Parts: sequence; C-alpha cells; structure tokens
Amino acid sequence: MDFGIQGRVALVSGAGGGLGRAIALALAAEGVKVAVCGRTQGTLDETVALIKERGGGARAWALDLTRQDTFDAVLAGIRATLGPVGILVNNSGGPQPGGATGVTPEQWSAQFSAMVGSLILLTDKVLPDMRAAGWGRIITSTSSGIVAPIANLGMSNTLRIALAGWSKTLATEVARDGITVNVMVPGRIATRRVGQLDAARAGREGVSVEDVAAKSAAAIPAGRYGNPDEYGAVAAFLASVQASYMTGGVIRVDGGMIPSI
Repeated sequence: MDFGIQGRVALVSGAGGGLGRAIALALAAEGVKVAVCGRTQGTLDETVALIKERGGGARAWALDLTRQDTFDAVLAGIRATLGPVGILVNNSGGPQPGGATGVTPEQWSAQFSAMVGSLILLTDKVLPDMRAAGWGRIITSTSSGIVAPIANLGMSNTLRIALAGWSKTLATEVARDGITVNVMVPGRIATRRVGQLDAARAGREGVSVEDVAAKSAAAIPAGRYGNPDEYGAVAAFLASVQASYMTGGVIRVDGGMIPSI
C-alpha cells in the first residue's frame, strides 16, 4: 500500500535507538525525508546509516529536549536542508524507575520540562508550517502506563498521562487545519529501555532477567514481546493519507497486554 507521504519531511525525536529509530526507519521506507534527532550524535549517525542502507533519505541533528533554547536553530536547519516539517514524532526517554512518593519538587519540575513541556514547545514551533500547508501529522509515543499504571514507574505514569490529555485537546483545535494528532502506546516492545526495566525488576525480586522476561511474555496474549519494527509500522500508518480521519486517538501496540477496554 502506498501511504502517500513520499517527499514529506518528518522530525523524529529520540531517534538514536529503540522505538524512535524504528519509527524513523519505517517513515524513511515510505519515502519520507527524516530528520533524525536526539542527544547522542553517534547513535543518530547509526540510524541515518541504516536508513541510507535501505535506500532512504535522512539527516541527523543533535537535539537535547532539556535544551529548549536550541529548538529554533535545529528547526531552522531542518527547514533549510529538508524543508518544513509535516510529520512530527514526539518521543522522549523515561525517568529512572521508582515510586510516586519521595520525589523532590525539583525532580518533578525537571522531568516535566524534559518529558512534557519540551514536546509541547516543539509541537508549537512546527504547527505554523503545518497550518500553512493544510496538512500535518503529530504522533506522540508514550507508555502503556497512561492506560494501566506500571508498578515502580511513578514519575513516568504521572507525566506521560499529561501528554495524552494535551494531545486529545490539541486534536480538536487543529483538525480543521488538516492536521491529525494521535498518541501511541507501546506494550512490551523489545528495546533497551524494556530490557533495563526487566533488569530492575529482576533485582527487586531476586530472580534472573530471563525469568522476568519469560513471565512477562507469558502474560501477553500474543505470547511474546513486540518487535520495534511492528511499532514503527503503526506510526507510519498514522502518518499516512489513509489515516486522515484518525485523530485524537490512543493507539495501543501491545499484543493485547493491556487488560482494560
């Protein structure tokens, strides 16, 4: 199926690995020109190399979501090199595991700025170009914790759900501009982050990481962890012309893991 987005420009944050890299690869496979953004130049270059090996087009830009004063310069570089951003993929790293208590106000503030405020600001900065074009896609990758809070991820559960409320509100405000706004919710996708969480759980429970992974997989109706490419494919569809009437949604890519409707 032709998704009708060849030649569009996408900015994917957190694209140096994991889910962000998978999304960047999937968009590039559809002929999208991808601005691969993140903090670590080396991993960004690896993503660009993978895209080019597969015949796609991409450039890397260092983008630290904690440095909001740099956003204008990065976006100016993307516009000058690739063109205005028509597809924005908001994807940020998560905080360290921990409970909902005992977190200082300074830690809450810093994490809110990095995980929520930065993505809202980045979106505000690309919206004028989308409105001018009468077309845009805003996709925000969050966590299954926004639907069913995850044990020992108190900060993540709290902050990522704010993105769901913002995304739903924004969707109603820009729909008539031809812009869709959706949230993606990953289940247990086989990324380094999930591996780290499995290791932390293994340490708490005094068991092996392999035992934790096996127990987690057994609780998923699909019987396994997801592949990052499966997640990227859903993001590419949400960016497509075929998904023009899908907005304000929360799309689960979880193998049936989340128990609620």
